[in-house]
Amino acid sequence: MTEICSVCGLPEDLCVCEEIAKESQKIRIKTEIKKYRKKMTVIEGLDPGIDLDDLCKKLKRQLACGGTAKGKRIELQGDHSEKVKKLLVSLNYPEDQIEIV
Repeated sequence: MTEICSVCGLPEDLCVCEEIAKESQKIRIKTEIKKYRKKMTVIEGLDPGIDLDDLCKKLKRQLACGGTAKGKRIELQGDHSEKVKKLLVSLNYPEDQIEIV
């Protein structure tokens, strides 16, 4: 017996909650300077319905950098603003909802 999603009411393997969350958010990508003048790429505005740990893991693997998911934001070591935008678009996030600040 398959589990039923409590949000959309579909079986877990057919759940579309994450796809709907991707389309309805405004993502901001910015670069911050941390201690010792190290740059950090910060991704904010992600919906809590999205698995941030999994998304962070995919971005770190593709960019070959360190990082973490804290609260509702993802922090990546280094300046990867343009690359992150391209990767998010390739992961089916709408390009017009992604803003580089």
